[in-house]
Amino acid sequence: MSNQRENPFKPVQGALKKGQITAIAIGVFLVISLLTGFYMVDQTEEAVVLRLGRYFKTTEPGLQFKAPLGIDRVYKVPVTVIHTLQFGFRTDEPGVVTMYSRGDYSNESLMLTGDLNIANVSWIVQYKISDPQSWLFNFRSADHEKTIRDVSQSTINMLVGDRTIFNVMSSERTNIEIKAGDLIEETLAGYQMGVEIVAVKLQDVVPPEGAVQNAFEDVNKSIQDMNKLINEGKEQYNAEVPKAEGEAKRMIQEAEGYAVARENRANGDVARFNSVYEEYRRNPAVMTDRLYWETMDAILKADPDLKIIDKGLNNLLPLMDISAEGAAR
Repeated sequence: MSNQRENPFKPVQGALKKGQITAIAIGVFLVISLLTGFYMVDQTEEAVVLRLGRYFKTTEPGLQFKAPLGIDRVYKVPVTVIHTLQFGFRTDEPGVVTMYSRGDYSNESLMLTGDLNIANVSWIVQYKISDPQSWLFNFRSADHEKTIRDVSQSTINMLVGDRTIFNVMSSERTNIEIKAGDLIEETLAGYQMGVEIVAVKLQDVVPPEGAVQNAFEDVNKSIQDMNKLINEGKEQYNAEVPKAEGEAKRMIQEAEGYAVARENRANGDVARFNSVYEEYRRNPAVMTDRLYWETMDAILKADPDLKIIDKGLNNLLPLMDISAEGAAR
């Protein structure tokens, strides 16, 4: 019995056949294709596919296939994510209590207004990528944010420079935000950057710190007080005017109703007179007696205490009982 152990890893004896080599090659190719041919695109993304270095297509979210072995290259772009750029300030730690950077960003925020005052303006620009192909290939990655910052800053400077500081601080804020968004998006569209501006929001618009700022704050407070009084006056006006209008309409309706009643009563009197007159023309004697007795009946009913004494009493002394009991009888 030999003491030497048999080598379990000794090479396979004999040469591989041509068909076996082909099968192994195909198997290796399929494995590599499976490993490198499929890719997943997230719901927030779109993927730009390059084939041999040239743009081929843009794919939607989901499981996708590409040519393996480096023939196709995939670049995923977050198209639904909202990106935010801050001007005049920086946020270090967002949250319930936001922590802001203590750095000096006055080179972004200090601007000259149309009335030659200096304003400290801070704002944000929110955007998202609308065309992944343009975003990837029309600009270098390092130039994306810088370009948007430069365009945004020049646009806000222009809009603030066309207005007085009081308008920028109060009534024109919304107009500046809307126009800035339109102008920034229009400029970037001319650059074919593939960006959509979601919103431009002014954060703080204040004069420089010091005595000037205190004076502006006093003026701003006075303007707010004035607007408050104007709103209170309008509120009182809106409460009293409808009340007065309602009272006027009521009086007019009462007058119109009274006029209609008087007119109807006059028409009724005329109709009654005409009917009596027709009867009188037919039989004047009867109508004369009737009118006489009706008139006497109305006179006697008007005074129930009226006493009538026959003027033909010659033999008796007419006496009238004026006592309380007699008057009651």
